[in-house]
Order: sequence, then structure tokens, then C-alpha cells
Amino acid sequence: MSRRLRLWILTVGGLGFAILFTAACLRLPDFGGNSHPYGDRAVGAALAHHTANVVSAVNFDQRAFDTLGEETILFAAVLGTVVLLRQTRDERQVRPTPAQISVPIRRYALTMLPVTLLVGLYVVVHGQLSPGGGFQGGVVAATALHLLYIGADYRALERIRPVGLYEIGDAVGEGAYLVLGIAGLLGGSAFLANTLIPYGTFNTLASGGFVPLLNAAVGMEVACAVVVLLAGFLDQAVEIEKEAGT
Repeated sequence: MSRRLRLWILTVGGLGFAILFTAACLRLPDFGGNSHPYGDRAVGAALAHHTANVVSAVNFDQRAFDTLGEETILFAAVLGTVVLLRQTRDERQVRPTPAQISVPIRRYALTMLPVTLLVGLYVVVHGQLSPGGGFQGGVVAATALHLLYIGADYRALERIRPVGLYEIGDAVGEGAYLVLGIAGLLGGSAFLANTLIPYGTFNTLASGGFVPLLNAAVGMEVACAVVVLLAGFLDQAVEIEKEAGT
């Protein structure tokens, strides 16, 4: 495809988007109005399914299919990064040089590691009750592991970060979300419909029906994906060198 043709395609696509975006903006309600039909319906639907956190109800119940798309984008991005950053023929792997970490930084990082990990898991588990959820908690949990890189060295991080297991966890988290969606179809309802299991008691960990299960699947996928993603970049920065003369 020539450069001229690519520019024409970009121009036509951009023009179409501009027209649709402008038309949508013209139909928006006035700023600061008293009518919030979407918010009212979202809150009502969340309460009907015993989900205290309305945002999680929107993400994993009312618009669960959209969340599947977001999760799949992350999954595909990590997969593409792993493929692009794989070791090539003109590269070799070397042992990283032990880092000299000051005592205060080491103590702080090692103290905060279990705290951060616990906070991340808490945010995931309580996603249907309080602000947060699988996406936010997954990132926090993955960040906790990398405090070991700051507080110790890269070899210490490698011992608690077998990349192969996290790649499996990434795939399992993505697959679990799909399986839960298919379960809705097998149960005679719609894909990802929150109808198969009881909604539980409002404002408890077991409330929300499918919401905590989908939330946990996303938390697992996001945490593992971030670990695999950072592993690819850290390997390039710390362990991979080009052969001499290349």
C-alpha cells in the first residue's frame, strides 16, 4: 500500500469520525442538568442485582461484554509485546550485575511489598462492594512484586516471578471470563447474563451474582499481564545484550 493511499484512508476515516463525533456532541444534554437517566438506571440495576459498587455493576453486569473487549485488548497487547521483545539471534542473555541498594530504600521496599500485595488483593476481592476492582487491584498486586526489584535486585525478582506461570495465569484469567459468559448461554440466557447464581445478601462478599467472579477473573488476568509485560521490558534492559560487533 502506497503512502498516498494510506493518507487517503486516514483522511476518509478521520472525516467520518469527526462527523459522527460532532453529531453525537450536538445531542448531548446540557451541562449541569438535573436529568441523569443513565445514572438512575445504572443505580437501579445495580441494586436489583445486590451490587453495592455501581461502577462494578456497570463493568461486570450491565456492560460486561464491553469489559471483555477491554480485557482482550490488554491480553493482545501483552502477547504482541512478548513476540516483539523475544530474544533474537544477534542477542545474548547475560547475568545482571547485583545492584547496590541503600538500606533505607531496601527496608521501605521490603516492608511495603506485603502491604501493597495485600491492598491489591483486597481491592480485587471487594470490587463489588467498594471503589476499585479487578483492573485496579490487578495493577496494584503486580506492582507489589516489583518492589522486590527496587528493594533487592533483579535476581530476587526472578525467583518470585516465573514468567511462564504468569503467562498461564494471564490466559486462564482471559479464558475464565469467556467461560462465565458461555455459562450464561448454556443456562438458557444471554452471553455474560448475570442470571445463573443467586445474588446473595446486599453488601457482602458473596453478593452480586456473577460480578465478583468476573471481577476476580479480570484481576487475575490484569495482574499476570502486567507482570509479563514488565518482564519483557526488564529482560531487554537488564539481561539482553547485542553480540559484539553487531
